[in-house]
Amino acid sequence: MSQYTKLSPEQIPAGLFDRENAPLLSGILRGVEKECLRVADSGWIAATTHPIGLGSALTHPQITTDFSEALLEFITPPSHRLGMLLEQLTSLHQFTYRHIGDELLWSHSMPCLVGKSDDIPVALYGTTNRGKMKTVYRIGLGHRYGRVMQTVAGVHYNFSLPGSFWAFMHQNEGSVEELDQYTNRRYFDLIRNFRRNYWLLIYLFGASPALCRSFVQDRPHALQPFGEDQNTLHLPYATSLRMGDLGYQSKAQESLYVCYNSLESYVKTLGRAITTPYAPYAEIGVTDSEGHFCQLNTGLLQIENEFYSAIRPKRSAQKGETALTALCRRGVEYIEVRCLDIDPFSPIGINADQIRFLDIFLLFCALADSPHCDRTEFQHILANQKIIVSEGRRPGVDLITPEGQSISMRQWANELFDAFQPLAELLDQVHGGNAYSNSLKVQKNKIDNPDSTPSARVLTELHEQKLSFHQWAKQRAVIHKRTLLAQPLAPAVEKLLNDMAEESLTLQADEERQEQAPFSDYLKSYYEQYQRCCNESKVA
Repeated sequence: MSQYTKLSPEQIPAGLFDRENAPLLSGILRGVEKECLRVADSGWIAATTHPIGLGSALTHPQITTDFSEALLEFITPPSHRLGMLLEQLTSLHQFTYRHIGDELLWSHSMPCLVGKSDDIPVALYGTTNRGKMKTVYRIGLGHRYGRVMQTVAGVHYNFSLPGSFWAFMHQNEGSVEELDQYTNRRYFDLIRNFRRNYWLLIYLFGASPALCRSFVQDRPHALQPFGEDQNTLHLPYATSLRMGDLGYQSKAQESLYVCYNSLESYVKTLGRAITTPYAPYAEIGVTDSEGHFCQLNTGLLQIENEFYSAIRPKRSAQKGETALTALCRRGVEYIEVRCLDIDPFSPIGINADQIRFLDIFLLFCALADSPHCDRTEFQHILANQKIIVSEGRRPGVDLITPEGQSISMRQWANELFDAFQPLAELLDQVHGGNAYSNSLKVQKNKIDNPDSTPSARVLTELHEQKLSFHQWAKQRAVIHKRTLLAQPLAPAVEKLLNDMAEESLTLQADEERQEQAPFSDYLKSYYEQYQRCCNESKVA
């Protein structure tokens, strides 16, 4: 057994099982950010602008866009009630369907029919400097990676343990650190353990083993036609092509080493990637011959959001503040899990069993020992991701332990599930019932029966229904649309969302009436924050 899959009784403080301490875990805050493409009835990516009935993509707190005008993003506010989170996400889908006419919300992480890169519309955010920066950032992504790659969608899961939990752990350990420093350190312990083990999440929840040929276009790839269907490409044992080289990964970023050993090392290594010029991007230039912005800067990253990591430490930023500056000033507030495919079998892309398992998984990452990570282990983590992405369901597949030893995926997974069991029982005790233990059983079955994974189910349905990937994904989207529209949207909820949309439009109009500094001056001031983060010898 690897030291990284152990969870001894001493690592789960007995006090967590006391009834009076239930709020330490019932107060976990969760949120979901779910992306999905708007697709025309023809099956092609929608060419329409962001619907006015949804409000302003710049200022709406819950309905916005990601890379493209056609790539919606739904954001639920933090909640400690799982049922409320799912209700809110459902309401956002229902409300949106009432404002997009005959269009569909794509049911899959890999996109619908897409044309040439230049035909994919970049998201627009208005005339303010803040809005221009968001649009130019996306233009830069298009130059760096191509716009087609930016049509890939996913689900992000935001998770934070209550401050009272960290105070309890701080006291239980007899730590002499300041509580905020202790909390930051323990969140980075969680992140390192997550990175060691997130291959398991890709295996369990990966749902993109196939894609439409239009996605790869003229790019080199190792995908195979699915049977006689030349328009569907796949790998027979793949789990999540989205998380591989063809999806939301970057060859350029493979050379980037971001250190997760502390908040300070994370801020400095990520900040350097933003502030240090990268030759291939310097060739693009910041502006073209006519003075139009091509990208925000020439660094390996334009901003921290460009770092395609499976997990991020997060702190809510204030107006005009970079995410790294917010982390420097106020520490980690929550973590964002970014390796989840859209669940094509759920109308809203995620379900309660999956969230409960994520809670168990993340609690394990928070409690287990978490030694510092070096560059060698960093490469092992990347290698494991690639193995699981392309051949995770292959019988007998092996991975690399953090210690550098070969281990069967199944053995490693079973060791982890053994460690998860007492945490599932603890969370059942906190919430009542046995939903967490049942969730653990559902996921454990996928280890014993790879055909029950979402990726295998997708390929099975493609085969049995004799459909192309595009036909099947569109069919799922139509089914989900009917399901969502058949469910009533509470009048009070609909009024609230209408009011939020109208208010967001007013907020953008008010912001655009304010005098704006020259955009180049705005950028200079913005990037000075990164320099300060990199130059500080200590993180506040």
